[in-house]
Amino acid sequence: MNFIQQAYKGKNEWWRYLITILLVLVGWQFIGAIPLLFVAVTHSTDTTAFTKAAANNFMGLGINNNLYLFLMLFMFAVGLLFLLLGVKYIHKRPVKTLVTSRDKIDWKRFGFAFVIWGLLAGIAITISVFTEPENYIYNFKAVPFFILLVISFLLLPLQTSFEELLFRGYFMQGLGILSKNKWLPLLLTSVCFGLLHGANPEVQKLGYISMVFYIGTGFFYGITTLMDEGLELSMGLHAVNNIVAAFLVTNNWAVFQTDALFIDTSEPSVGWEMFFPVLVLYPAVLFLFSKKYGWKNWKEKLLGRVEEPSAEQPTSII
Repeated sequence: MNFIQQAYKGKNEWWRYLITILLVLVGWQFIGAIPLLFVAVTHSTDTTAFTKAAANNFMGLGINNNLYLFLMLFMFAVGLLFLLLGVKYIHKRPVKTLVTSRDKIDWKRFGFAFVIWGLLAGIAITISVFTEPENYIYNFKAVPFFILLVISFLLLPLQTSFEELLFRGYFMQGLGILSKNKWLPLLLTSVCFGLLHGANPEVQKLGYISMVFYIGTGFFYGITTLMDEGLELSMGLHAVNNIVAAFLVTNNWAVFQTDALFIDTSEPSVGWEMFFPVLVLYPAVLFLFSKKYGWKNWKEKLLGRVEEPSAEQPTSII
């Protein structure tokens, strides 16, 4: 059974999807937000200040950067927990089926993607710092920086795993068995993933041309998932991308303000760095993966039909 067909190992009535999505939203946006709301209230001087800050994700209230990052990532961790509970108890299928079509989750794949993209991202940022030093301020402060490192490596993978399991796992599998094909879930999940980031401050600063990057990234992760029949590679790519972005470089208009190693003081603009990953790096990494893991039948894996298996082997819910 391929990756999308893993959904057939559980129950797929429409109401189960509705309940699970509502459960995830409640966990992510309400229960997970309680600690952030509590801290925001303690930092606001009055109702007006609280209301204005709420419209901007409570930035500007003077909350410690690391505390704010922790509280934001905690929301995603709760959302991830509720998603896994929904798959296990509402859809009544093994949690593993949301991650991979293999007999067990291949953490070596996760690690390989993590290292490869980490090296590429680190090299790109290093080149930028050395070629345009006037745009960067060295910002190393030992205690905040090392706290940031701990938060980044412990919690950011939970945030990125939540997004991967929700979009490239739950939604892609659900849309696949509904549409009976692979191209529609690839298209919809990639576009929706990009649109989800449309509220980011980066998009407001750079304009909607920046959606090329976010939607292109969605397609990159989606193609990786379908070709590899699992999420391990895309989870590794996404995790290290956000980790490197969090602790190496920050600026005053990004979605997360962190105590990163460098502060980028340049004016936001649309340049080659917006399109280089989508047009050059993503295809190169896909080529590398295809050679290492022997990907074949691209047309079938990306555009083929999704058939319900004629006979299923019993599976345990883990």
